[in-house]
Amino acid sequence: MSDIEIGRAKRARRAYAFDDIAIVPSRRTRDPKDVSVSWTIDAFTFDIPVLAAPMDSVVSPATAIAIGKLGGLGVLDLEGVWTRYDDPDAVLGEIRGLPAEAATARMQELYAEPVKPELIKERLAEIRAAGVPVAGALSPQRTQEHYKTVVDAGVDLFVIRGTTVSAEHVSKNDEPLNLKKFIYELDVPVIVGGAATYTAALHLMRTGAAGVLVGFGGGAASTTRTSLGIHAPMATAVADVAGARRDYLDESGGRYVHVIADGGLGTSGDIVKAISMGADAVMLGSTLARAAEAPGGGWHWGAEAHHPELPRGNRVQVGTIAPLERVLFGPSSHPDGQVNLIGALRRSMATTGYSDLKEFQRVEVVVAPYLQS
Repeated sequence: MSDIEIGRAKRARRAYAFDDIAIVPSRRTRDPKDVSVSWTIDAFTFDIPVLAAPMDSVVSPATAIAIGKLGGLGVLDLEGVWTRYDDPDAVLGEIRGLPAEAATARMQELYAEPVKPELIKERLAEIRAAGVPVAGALSPQRTQEHYKTVVDAGVDLFVIRGTTVSAEHVSKNDEPLNLKKFIYELDVPVIVGGAATYTAALHLMRTGAAGVLVGFGGGAASTTRTSLGIHAPMATAVADVAGARRDYLDESGGRYVHVIADGGLGTSGDIVKAISMGADAVMLGSTLARAAEAPGGGWHWGAEAHHPELPRGNRVQVGTIAPLERVLFGPSSHPDGQVNLIGALRRSMATTGYSDLKEFQRVEVVVAPYLQS
C-alpha cells in the first residue's frame, strides 16, 4: 500500500472508515432464514454476534439479562454506578437531567465515589441467577485492584477495556498490568482492547487473549479525536487486526483469536461492514442506548466523559427508538438502519450469498467514497 505525501517531512497511509466502503453482491443469493449469525468464543455460543458495551447508559444488570436471553452478551461496567451506589437509579436519573454546561463536572463528582467490592459481587450474582452468560469489564488501571473479586463472583468472560490497551505499557510511577501473566493465571477467557493497528493487536493476541476489541475514539459519545487528535478509521482498523489474527493463527499453530469491532457502529450497515472486514462480532454502544430498556433513558455516555483529569467524551442525547428486542430483531418502521440490526445483517448476508459469519468475512468490498456526500 502506497503512502500519501502530506508534506515534505511527513507521509501517511490512507485509511478507510465504514462510510468509505461498500459490499458487492455476488452471483448467488439465499433466503435470509437460511443464514446463521451465531458466534462461538471459547466454550460459549451466542445466537447473535453482539456484545453490549460496558457503559452505564447501555448495560444494567437487568439489560444484561435481557440481552443474554435474546442471544447476545451484555457486559457490565464494573466501575460504573452499579458498583459505586446502592441506588444507582437515582444517580442515573440525576445524570439524565443535568444541564449540558454542568454535566461533565457533576459526572466527575458522581463517579468519584469508590467502587465497592460487595456491589461487584451482588450485581454479577444477579445476572448469574437469571441463567445467562456473565461478563464484566474493568479498565486496565483498575484490573489488578478488583479482578479477584470479579473472578470469585463468577464471570464467564472477563473484559479489559480502555480507550487503548497495549501489551507493553510503560510507567515510571505505577506497576503496570502484565497482561500475559495475568491472562495465563486466570481461569476465564479474557477479551481485551481497544487496539487499532496490526502490531498492537498481534501483541495482545500473544498475551493469550480470547478476543481483541478493535477501536479507538470512534464512538458516538467520544471526543478523543478532538481532544487528543487520535482516531482510527474503523474499516482499515478491523481489516488490519483481522490480518494480525490470520498471522497469529499460523504463528501459534492454530490458536484463533476473535476480532470484535468496538466503535463507529451507528447503524446496521456499519455492523455488516465490520463483519465483512473481518470482525467475528461487534460491541455496540449508542445503537443499544436507543432501546427503551437502556438505563440511559435516551442519553448516552462512556467512561471517558467523566475522566477526573481529561474528559474525552460527552453525554449525548440519542433518543429512545424501540424496545430492545425490536432494535435487534425488528420489525422496523425506520428506514435508517437503527432498528432490526440482526435482520439487516441476515439480509445482507443472504443478498450476497453467504450462509454464516465466517464465510461472510470473504465478501467482496469496494472503496466507495461517494457515500460520504
